Amino acid sequence: MSSDVSHTDSVPPPTPTRRDFLYVVTATVGVVGGFATLVPMLSQLNPDASTLAAGGPVDLDLSKIEPGQQVVIRWQDHPIFVTRRTPKLLQGLQDPKLIAQLSDPNSEEAQQPPYAQNWHRSANPEYGVVVGICTHLGCIPMFYPNANPSEPVQGWLGGYFCPCHGSKYDLAGRVFSGVPAPYNLPVPPYRFVNGTTLRVGENPPGVNFEFGSILQI
Repeated sequence: MSSDVSHTDSVPPPTPTRRDFLYVVTATVGVVGGFATLVPMLSQLNPDASTLAAGGPVDLDLSKIEPGQQVVIRWQDHPIFVTRRTPKLLQGLQDPKLIAQLSDPNSEEAQQPPYAQNWHRSANPEYGVVVGICTHLGCIPMFYPNANPSEPVQGWLGGYFCPCHGSKYDLAGRVFSGVPAPYNLPVPPYRFVNGTTLRVGENPPGVNFEFGSILQI
């Protein structure tokens, strides 16, 4: 399944909508004067209608994702955040200062397949794959990957922020303590078909994980 990506000029982060947010966007992060700036770009990564209706797997061409960039694709009417994490971002996920603030740092709650029950919550540390729906009331968290002392909230360590009620997650989708969201962001079944193709909705060979087994979406 092929995908085409189109780019637009930089604009401020859009106001998030709820579950009806099913457009496919990509977000590139740049640092200007120490602040992370989101660059949303509309694209045509949606699978065809028959694939969506059947709830079948969706392929993504990873070669289109730059380091530090996130794309959002649609699978079973869920927005799926796919992030290409740089070595610096991965190092941040292991920072004791961050881990001490997480509610479930070891992913002990059943919010992911077994191959994502690790510190980076993924089958490959470079690529994060999570369902982009806050586990509080189903809002769409915003992508703010870089640590910043004041934005989007004071003491920001990088990750996802839900402006609806203030829930916070790191770049592995691990939820912070003391926020409304009770669980980490879900991780869908997925596998790498080859070096450049990610298939969401299908487990690696020999793994039997059902997405319906997660605690909450």
